Order: sequence, then C-alpha cells, then structure tokens
Amino acid sequence: MGTRFQSFLLVFLLSCLILISTASCERNGDGTIRIGLKKRKLDRSNRLASQLFLKNRGESWFPKDHFRLNDANADMVPLKNYLDAQYYGDITIGTPPQKFTVIFDTGSSNLWIPSTKCYLSVACYFHSKYKASQSSTYRKNGKPASIRYGTGAIAGYFSYDDVKVGDLVVKEQEFIEATSEPGITFLLAKFDGILGLGFKEISVGNSTPVWYNMVEKGLVKEPIFSFWLNRNPQDPEGGEIVFGGVDPKHFKGEHTYVPVTHKGYWQFDMGDLQIAGKPTGYCAKGCSAIADSGTSLLTGPSTVITMINHAIGAQGIVSRECKAVVDQYGKTMLNSLLAQKVCSQIGVCAFDGTDSVSMGIQSVVDDGASGLLNQAMCSACQMAAVWMESELTQNQTQERILAYAAELCDHIPTQNQQSAVDCEKVSSMPIVSFTIGGRTFDLSPQDYIFKIGEGVETQCTSGFTAMDIPPPRGPLWILGDIFMGPYHTVFDYGKARVGFAKAA
Repeated sequence: MGTRFQSFLLVFLLSCLILISTASCERNGDGTIRIGLKKRKLDRSNRLASQLFLKNRGESWFPKDHFRLNDANADMVPLKNYLDAQYYGDITIGTPPQKFTVIFDTGSSNLWIPSTKCYLSVACYFHSKYKASQSSTYRKNGKPASIRYGTGAIAGYFSYDDVKVGDLVVKEQEFIEATSEPGITFLLAKFDGILGLGFKEISVGNSTPVWYNMVEKGLVKEPIFSFWLNRNPQDPEGGEIVFGGVDPKHFKGEHTYVPVTHKGYWQFDMGDLQIAGKPTGYCAKGCSAIADSGTSLLTGPSTVITMINHAIGAQGIVSRECKAVVDQYGKTMLNSLLAQKVCSQIGVCAFDGTDSVSMGIQSVVDDGASGLLNQAMCSACQMAAVWMESELTQNQTQERILAYAAELCDHIPTQNQQSAVDCEKVSSMPIVSFTIGGRTFDLSPQDYIFKIGEGVETQCTSGFTAMDIPPPRGPLWILGDIFMGPYHTVFDYGKARVGFAKAA
C-alpha cells in the first residue's frame, strides 16, 4: 500500500509541474470582451481518478434534496465531476492583480478561489491562493460560506475585492475565500476556483454573481455571453467566451433559441431523442435540460443511456433484476402497455397516486394487487416498460421486443460513470440526435466518444453518463461540453433564453 501511494504521489507531483499555456483576453471594437480558454488534454491518470472518485461516492453523490433551489438549503449546489472538465480561463482579483485559473461554469453561480488562510487542506498547497493582505482594494465581509457537494464541501467566508475578467473590472465583487477543500476533486484539479455564470437563484449566500454585476454596472454592451469550444485536439487554442455579444466567426447559420423554463440553471425544454434516426419516445412529451459548461459530459436518465449504451456497444452492468422482470413479466407487460397499464398493474411497483412511469404511461393498481416488490425490481420494470413502448411504436414483433429488452438488461450504466467502448468500432457508431426548439441537433461518434492515449494504448469511453434526478426537478438532461462543442451556445440573460447554432 505504501509503495502504491508513493508511486501515485510521484506521478501527481510530476503532473503538477506541467505548465499550462496562458489564456488571452481582448476587447473588441463592437464592445464585447473575449476571454481565451485553455484546454486540458485528456489523460489516463485523471480519468482513472475521476472514475475512482465517483465509485467511492456511491449513492451519496446526489442526495434527494440536491436540486432544491434558494431556500433553507441554499448551500446545496450540484457538483459535476469537475475532474472531467477540460476548459479553463484566467481572471485576476485584487490590486495589484492576483491571477487565478477558473472554470467558467454555467451550472453554478458563485465565485470562489482558495484563500491564503487555507492551512489544513492539501489541495490548497497545489493552487494559487488569494492574499487579502496584499490587495489595497480588499474589503472585509467575513460572512461564513459553505457549499456542500454530496458528502464533501468547500468552506470559507465571503470577502469583497475587485475582480478583473478580460479588461473588465467588477468593483467590490463579493466572492468566497475557500479555507477548506477536502477530497480528491480539488486536489487533482487543473483549476484554482470556479466562476459561476448561473442565475442568482442558486447562488450560495444570495451573493450577486459576477455576471449580474457586469450587466447592472453597464460593463457589457448587451446582457449576453456566448461559448465557442474548440474540439480539435490538435489545436492549442481551447476556445473563447464572449461577454456582451457573439462572434459571427464562431458559428454557422442561425441560432435556435428556447426560453429558460426554470431560473437557477440555464434550464429549458427539449423534445425527443433519436438513436440512428429512431425515436426513443422517452421525451416525446417533453423533457427538461440544462446547458452546463462546467462538465465535459452529457448526462441523462438511466433508461435512455442504457439504450445508447446498447447501440454503441458500451459496457455496462448486467442487471439480474432487469432480466428477471423481462423473463417473468415481459409478455404481461406488453399486454398491459397495449391497454395503457404497466408495472403497478402486475404488482411489481406500488402506486401512491403520484408515482408513474416516464413518458406518461399510466400506472394502475387493481384492488387485489399485493403491491410492491423491492425497489430494484420496480426500477427495472419501469425501464423495461419504456424500452418496450419504444419498440411498439416501431411495430416490432413480440419476440423482437422481448429480445431487445433482454439485451438492454446487459447494458445498464453505472450511475455517474462513463462506459468503455471499442475504439475500432467508433466510425460505425450511430448518430444520437436531440430535438430542441423543433430543430434536430446531431451528435456524431466523434463528438461523444473520448479517446485517451495514442496507438495501441488508446482507450475509448462514452461521453454519455447516467444520472436519475427525481421529480419535480427531474428527469433532467445535462448538456455539457460534448454538446456545447459542436454547437455554439448563447446565454441571453436579457431575454432569459438559450440559443444553439452549428459551431464554426
């Protein structure tokens, strides 16, 4: 164990010596501010650490009240797997300026960076730290701040100082000095802190976000910012954020805009998802999604991610409960689906008057039904019902539908973890399409497959991960860099809408 730890520590220390290229910033003649982004190359050690971290977190990773907005639990915000984040930019704080590398994260709303008073967290010793005593524009606040991330947290206190983004200076910006950063996430991170670009509704401590102050103080021409992420692995340029507008060179054609439906995250409605042109039916009546620059992944409900896994040959967990449901109840479920009845009809799930299977399939309990088996059986039944419904719309035979459901039972993803795929089969994998604002947005295998390493040592993983967010906030899709890379994304704060167009 000691030898393994020493080896890990040596690799980690060496990786920390690798210099990160400097980001650029530019004020344009049209009144916009451009922030050049740095891009971290994917490496096997960080990917392994990411997988181990998520595996160890288990069920506590997303507690039930995880997506509750600004209330008594206002300090609960989502922790994406920041170890997978690829795009960073630089800001400065204080006078004279102290430079920090941050993730510009549309999935959170606070600005926080490590404090020079962070003594007991190892992570702080590997990142730049804010020194209040060396800034003439620092002003004390002192209000305690704590952001819980599942079982972990960052903790510290609020302070005020001037924050410079590009050549925009936001005077007396409130931010968090982090004095505690436990866990492997921030220890291995290639960034110092996070600059949230979400709505104030999810801001910890009801702090006014940096972006709000940019708008309210008239520092930007328009209340809009946009992301262009460079997905070319050979290009050292990581991309660009434009504050105050858009750059026509970053996209082709027109943007498709959809209104923000729930302020907090940049959340909007989306339509059905297709795999190789075949509708899944899961979102036929609508789903919610958020555009999230703080993650490189694309996350969705297990039911659909399993269907994608099957289509691309991704490894998954063989579910005995799933196979048992299909074997024992498959034919009965098919008959129930045809009659608009599903899992509660056959006694696999209980029905409390509010719980129902996704896609609006009605759950019915006969008067004499015994009710509930275990939760695993119920969840497996609900997933299988969706799969069967999808095949029924394609007029498949009963035998084919049952065989398809049984096959999917072998591809159920582990929550919040990526699945391995065969690199030699990437070119033959299907197009996965999302419907947003009535328009279809295609993702090719080159968009959604991560390649790590080169030559015979190349490893490939799917960028799709499963996360089941319970109602009322879920089910929810999280569209990270995998989606925002192929599609230039506009965040229109003034009109409360999000826009997508093909990236140049």
